[in-house]
Amino acid sequence: KNAMTDILNKILATKAEEIAAQKAEISLENMKVQARTAEPPRDFIAAIRAKHAANQPAIIAEIKKASPSKGIIREDFEPLSLAVEYENAGASAFSVLTEPHYFRGDLEFIPQIRRYTRTPILRKDFIVDRYQVLEALVYGADFILLIAKALEGKQLRELLEFARRLGLRALCEIHDKDDLKKVVFAGADIIGINHRNLETFEVDTSLSERLIPLIPNGKIIVAESGLHSHEQLLSLHEAGVDAFLIGEHFMRQNDVGAALREIKLGAGGEI
Repeated sequence: KNAMTDILNKILATKAEEIAAQKAEISLENMKVQARTAEPPRDFIAAIRAKHAANQPAIIAEIKKASPSKGIIREDFEPLSLAVEYENAGASAFSVLTEPHYFRGDLEFIPQIRRYTRTPILRKDFIVDRYQVLEALVYGADFILLIAKALEGKQLRELLEFARRLGLRALCEIHDKDDLKKVVFAGADIIGINHRNLETFEVDTSLSERLIPLIPNGKIIVAESGLHSHEQLLSLHEAGVDAFLIGEHFMRQNDVGAALREIKLGAGGEI
């Protein structure tokens, strides 16, 4: 357990250094100036509602080369072509890893993808500073990930409110009851339940079913991690999940578009 807590702490320590280096290169003031002329974010919630209206599952399809627990997940990694395949297969949003050291992500993936697609983009990273929220907007992300485990309650609330002022949505990620209290206090309207424990990396897909009854009504609920079958999506949808974030399962397939269609439609063709 402690080894994993160490990894999270290590990632956050690296992140602090990375942010300091970025601020030295492009100042906070400069980033604020750029944010004023950024394109308005695309509406992730509208994208989810459109899928529900069409009686289809809303899938946030992830673009991720590597992870700390699995190492390199996809060798032939072309973020833009993956995004285009996902969009053609009916993804509601893209989750784009921008953390460079442990996930081999890059902020530059976002503008490349945005230029050629119409689908909302999640900046998936360890966001702990307003600078990164401005950066997300400037680079063309439409919503950001805020991880309850990585933030103090007050910090989470401030980042969420700051994102809202910029017109960005935030997916607030939880793994247990303490995290849930934190995101409810912060005023989260999109709550992600990560089935993967960030301390042990174990996956427990029954976690959604245990936590959903504790979530206040009117929140958009996203299930994350360990999803690989249409049947899982059906049962989680029954339990109250609104959208599904799927990464590793797709990244291991040769044809990500076909994999997305298959998990979305199953054998019967409808959710």
